[in-house]
Amino acid sequence: MADKPPPWPGLTDRAAQPAPLYGSESTAAIDPQRDIGYPGEHPFTRGIHPTMYRGRFWTMRQYAGYGTASEANRRYRYLLDQGQTGLSVAFDLPTQMGYDSDHPMAAGEVGRSGVAIDSIEDMETLLDGIPLDRVSTSMTINATASTLLCLYVAVARERGIGLETISGTIQNDILKEYSARGTYIYPPGPSMRLVTDTLAWCAANLPRWNPISVSGYHVREAGCTAVQEVAFTLANGIAYLEAARAAGVDLADLAPRISFFFNAHNDLIEEVAKFRAARRLWARIVRDHFKLADPRCQMLRFHAQTAGSTLTAQQPENNIVRVTLQALAAVLGGAQSLHTNSMDEALSLPTQQAVTIALRTQQIIAEECGLPNTIDPVGGSYAIESFTSAIENKARELIETIAQHGGAVKAIEEGFVQQQIAESAYRYQMEIETGRRGIVGVNRYSDAPQACQADVPLHRLDPELERQQAARVAALRARRDAGAVRRSLASLQEAAGGKENLLPRILDAVEARATLGEIADALRRVFSTYHESLTAS
Repeated sequence: MADKPPPWPGLTDRAAQPAPLYGSESTAAIDPQRDIGYPGEHPFTRGIHPTMYRGRFWTMRQYAGYGTASEANRRYRYLLDQGQTGLSVAFDLPTQMGYDSDHPMAAGEVGRSGVAIDSIEDMETLLDGIPLDRVSTSMTINATASTLLCLYVAVARERGIGLETISGTIQNDILKEYSARGTYIYPPGPSMRLVTDTLAWCAANLPRWNPISVSGYHVREAGCTAVQEVAFTLANGIAYLEAARAAGVDLADLAPRISFFFNAHNDLIEEVAKFRAARRLWARIVRDHFKLADPRCQMLRFHAQTAGSTLTAQQPENNIVRVTLQALAAVLGGAQSLHTNSMDEALSLPTQQAVTIALRTQQIIAEECGLPNTIDPVGGSYAIESFTSAIENKARELIETIAQHGGAVKAIEEGFVQQQIAESAYRYQMEIETGRRGIVGVNRYSDAPQACQADVPLHRLDPELERQQAARVAALRARRDAGAVRRSLASLQEAAGGKENLLPRILDAVEARATLGEIADALRRVFSTYHESLTAS
């Protein structure tokens, strides 16, 4: 019997305990050419583009979606009018879990955490008036990612828009759902098949689309540390590339189109260093592990979102300051795309006023503070470079431990990743509870007058919307060609029992007016559903 893998390394809240002062001795082990280099050059520590934001600003995406497709469409068009430069779509829980809005499991959740999308007709409404060949769209969806992508593609085809012109990203990162978030449907094996089918289909049909965004954001929101965020995210990235290679996907084509999604948390110096370390470590993994010499394959392109878990219901105006500092960390860290949270998100979905302030935060950083004028202004900082190396080294150690446990999929199935996240989250919360970690307005300066929920304007959903959305689904089923739907779903189910790529069958089904829930049910009948077993030691 093989020796048991070594225990997971203990990790402190920070990659390194900060010194009072950093000097040249702090970076003595760092080779400036090998480890830092220049922007746009391997190992991309200083950014993936030679000119960074002097060439163009990061894409400003405000993650949004609620209620029905028509309501969400109005918010998207408002944000585009206000200067947002890319869409970022949030879907409600039933859509994420593969249930139609009239399913009993959807009761009370329709349109609450995002927009309800049941069919191609909803997607048509969601994208009404939005030029798909000119606006890049990001969709945060995982278990049903292949279906949502097909709905988007079907709308583009109905409009006569060439698939070679549409651009965007679909998250399609199912592994972090098992470890941190929970919106999975099928067991890991079939889920990974859907992921790789999507990667392969996009490689052949959507040349400007990023078919996966490997997310560290959600594991950080679940409570892990900065080091763990880098390690778990890149370990998942390795698993996806290995699965794609096993499925016959050309990694030289795929690697440049993998994107990443990170959290921008509170610790400014550590967060800037985290982004730099992730970029450098991924470049080395792709070069050394996957033997891809093309620099485009080695570039880690990432979207950042400010940390929702740091927002407080107490004194919610303080969240504007938190978000500003987190956004600053993302920009100093070289993000390609950024979402800034709204000050009221600890209380409700953001109001139009709150989301406008969040967008203006990005625009002020871009237009007024002069930061984008200098390419990587923190490069060479003793403190930043020391933290960058510390995060890279500890993240590499953790990735190697994951590999000893059989890789990311095995580590998640055995509960190791979940255990590490839970332990870090517990330590963090205990620091708050004991007062070792200060949260302004919560356990520091909390005697000041506080705005409570009654004092803050809140976005409220009309409960009638759920009934209306369910009625729309019923009306669609009544007028569509039922025979065509049955045939398309039967074809999909048959294909799921074999090995062919499922995206063409899913696309046929959505164009026949099959609903998202019906497509998920056809796959459930073949793949079954997954129930986590907490058996890790």
